[in-house]
Amino acid sequence: MVYRNDVPNSQNEKLFMTKNEITSKLNALDQRISDLLFSLKPIPQEKLNIQPKENAWSVLQIVHHLILAEEGSLKYLKKKLSFNPKLNKVSLSSKLRLKLLTTWAYTPVKFKAPDAIGGEALPTQSTLEEVSNKWKIVRADMRAFLSKLPDDILDKEVYKHPFAGKLSLEGMLTFFEAHLDRHEKQIRRTLKLVG
Repeated sequence: MVYRNDVPNSQNEKLFMTKNEITSKLNALDQRISDLLFSLKPIPQEKLNIQPKENAWSVLQIVHHLILAEEGSLKYLKKKLSFNPKLNKVSLSSKLRLKLLTTWAYTPVKFKAPDAIGGEALPTQSTLEEVSNKWKIVRADMRAFLSKLPDDILDKEVYKHPFAGKLSLEGMLTFFEAHLDRHEKQIRRTLKLVG
C-alpha cells in the first residue's frame, strides 16, 4: 500500500491533508458505511444477530464494534484537545506505526479488541435500524468536531490508537478505512457461516 504523504516529490508538495481532503475522506467513509448498511437490509434481523460460534461476533455485533471504535476515538480527541495540550508533530515513527497498523488490518492475524469496544460492550441483540441510527449520529458528531479544528492541528499527533500509538487525524481516518475493510470481510464470512 502506498501513501501519498510518505515522501514528498518536491519541497513544495504538502506533507499532510488539508481540511478539504479530510472532508473528502469523511465523505468516502460515509458512503462506504451507507453501502454496507444498505447491503444488510435484505437480511433477516435474526440472522444478523446469530453468533456463528461461541466467542464469535454476530454481524450486528461487528457493526457495533466499528461504531464503538469510532465513538471512542472521537471521545479521546475531544478530551485530549479540550485542555490545549502540547502536541508533537507527526514523525517518521508515527508514519511507520500507521503503515504497520494498516498492513495488519489486511492480514488474518487477530488482536483482542479492547474491552470498551469488544466482548461485553457489544449487545447480544439489536436491530439494523438501531445500529444505522447510532452510526449516523457518531459520524455527524465526528464531522462537526473535525470541521471546527484549526488547520495547525493537521500535522500533529492528536489521536492515540490502542496498539499503534499516536497518529495524526489523517492516520485516524486511514485506520477507520482499514478497520472497515477488515470487518466488512468478517461480516461476509459471518453471513456465510450463519447461512
